[in-house]
Amino acid sequence: MLPIEENLLLVRARISAACLAAGRDPASVQLLAVSKTFEALAIKEALAAGQQDFGENYLQEGVDKIAALRGLPLVWHCIGPVQSNKTRLVATHFDWVHSVDRLKIAQRLSEQRDPAQGLLQVCIQVNIDGGPTKAGVMPEHARDLALQIAALPGLRLRGIMSIPEPAPDFAAALAVHLRTRGLFEELQSAGFALDTLSMGMSADLEAAIHSGSTMVRVGSAIFGSRPSPVQGLPH
Repeated sequence: MLPIEENLLLVRARISAACLAAGRDPASVQLLAVSKTFEALAIKEALAAGQQDFGENYLQEGVDKIAALRGLPLVWHCIGPVQSNKTRLVATHFDWVHSVDRLKIAQRLSEQRDPAQGLLQVCIQVNIDGGPTKAGVMPEHARDLALQIAALPGLRLRGIMSIPEPAPDFAAALAVHLRTRGLFEELQSAGFALDTLSMGMSADLEAAIHSGSTMVRVGSAIFGSRPSPVQGLPH
């Protein structure tokens, strides 16, 4: 087997084991392969091993790969920060965006999404642990932003995403992920039809799954050590 195929099997085994330990169906957790800085060939190898959903952080790099792989059955997720002057790239080329954290971005995505493409699937990024350098809306403002996004045409609000600071151990990771789940359930109780809780990465996917994650974002455990960022892209 190719290394990426082997790595995907290992990651899927980790997801299944975590689901078993948490009393969950492994089918309830979707794997999003984070392919930033890796070339189109790596994505083709992952696709051959059954992986269809890919996450990109750097917009222009992602757009270039989307163009190179057009026609393949791939689902593209924007998981990096979205600046207001880059929203057209997201609205035009991606299927999902996980990192909406303010109304201005959502409005521009709504205006720039071609109705012929169908709805852009949206998650609100939440700064769940209050990190001063972290992107994301503060939890106490998430409901207001959800109301605003839900009213916009061209978008479908699917859930919330978090990227907390690295935790020292399983218990600490579990605690912060449970806070995200609590917010997710609050929004569901408020009437939002949410089905996506995007949290957990290579290092903490077990804690995220125990906390109720429905989508884990895994890069290095699938593709290996990251190459240097493409020249001209932000680090």
